[in-house]
Amino acid sequence: MKSVVLLSGGLDSTVSMAQALIEGEVQLCLTIDYGQRAAAKEIAAAQALAAHYNLAHRVISLPFLADVTTTSLVNRKVIIPEPEGELDNPQQARTRAKAVWVPNRNALFINIAACFAEALGCEQVVTGFNREEAAAFPDNSIDFIEAINLSLSYSTANKIRVVSYTARLNKREIVRLGQRLKIPWHLLWSCYYGGETMCGRCESCRRFMRAMSAAR
Repeated sequence: MKSVVLLSGGLDSTVSMAQALIEGEVQLCLTIDYGQRAAAKEIAAAQALAAHYNLAHRVISLPFLADVTTTSLVNRKVIIPEPEGELDNPQQARTRAKAVWVPNRNALFINIAACFAEALGCEQVVTGFNREEAAAFPDNSIDFIEAINLSLSYSTANKIRVVSYTARLNKREIVRLGQRLKIPWHLLWSCYYGGETMCGRCESCRRFMRAMSAAR
């Protein structure tokens, strides 16, 4: 299978990309800059990963998204949630999800990637979803993948499909898959902020660090 990969430089997309290389060829990695706080870090991580695997990489800028969303990932005046307690409480997770929600983000990114995939003669778009966060983010779910694949069967001439090799796994399982695939962990960026180092406090950091610790 030939793939275009949506690569943010984080855990899920990196491991999914590495598995795609086992399954077939990766023609292009795409990183989306929509004005998020971590954009520069995500782009740098994705570029480093693409270079590590000797893959083509391109950055797509979508500045209009910053104009239509109030998400804390973009709006510096809004506080990014930093959970102190249990990460997996469903109600708390859904509340935190609202603070970092970007309108139609994953569907938009997938459709952009599908344009490149069709033009490059690829069969699939690879994404980094996970079962753990799908409970609060429906656009990480298997149901979402199935729904958007139905849409793409009409909107692409070669019936591009979305594949996420991590969608049925939780973060700990993704780390263990990454260990088997020999992921270059030092190149990843899994933080909502764009500081010198990952903050260790935001939900993205907490889930990543919990998974890394549990997988040792």
